[in-house]
Amino acid sequence: MDCASPEYKHRPPAELGRKLMRLRPWVQTAFLTVWLAPVGRWLHAIPGCVFHCYSCPLSSFACPVGVAANYAALFPAVFEIPYLLLGVLFLAGALVGSLVCGWACPFGFLQDLLGKLTLRKLTLPNRAGHLRYVVLVGLVILLPMWLGARGIPYDDQSVSICRLCPAGALEAGLPYSANSFMLGNGWLMSWLKTTILVVFIVSAIVIYRPWCRIFCPLGGWLALFNRWSLFHLRFEAKACVECNLCRSGVLSV
Repeated sequence: MDCASPEYKHRPPAELGRKLMRLRPWVQTAFLTVWLAPVGRWLHAIPGCVFHCYSCPLSSFACPVGVAANYAALFPAVFEIPYLLLGVLFLAGALVGSLVCGWACPFGFLQDLLGKLTLRKLTLPNRAGHLRYVVLVGLVILLPMWLGARGIPYDDQSVSICRLCPAGALEAGLPYSANSFMLGNGWLMSWLKTTILVVFIVSAIVIYRPWCRIFCPLGGWLALFNRWSLFHLRFEAKACVECNLCRSGVLSV
């Protein structure tokens, strides 16, 4: 969305905001049917462009974060570049940037729904978003590379982005554990991951999109393209009417 476009200038900001607020949940729901389409496992070899656990019983595409970490763990035994993953991420970033997070990501949609439970929100400093790059470089790339170089396969690494991921706890750990519990086989998910899930749900109620804004490595990657993506927000001081739509999460994350 280009705030400097003629279409934007001829629309009152409040009217534009209301239209976008009504439209966005429908777009998010439409994308949800894509990411949760029960089409089987044959699409798992194709990475998606949103944060979504591939171990979810209904997942269609592979998680780009998990794919990146798995490839990093192969270094230096197998130096293989994930061309398909890079192509998907560069294409998504170049076309829409962080618009993916606000309009297509199922995990972001869930946080939007949880956030509606209360209007009172804790505020976070903008610099908290820099932690996304710590997660991206540290947990997704360097840590699996270091452990992989020591001969530890990614699935056997005791500390990894997938083991600490709230999406994995919610979309995979919770349904499998609940099913096991109902069959009398006990709770499968570790207490650590169960705690991560509880903390995430509570924080998503009192903080606007906490995972997206503070920890999401995919969101950090896509944010790097915001200045140059085909669809983006552009600030022009002369056209600004201080509607704050660019900060509200209506036009972006």
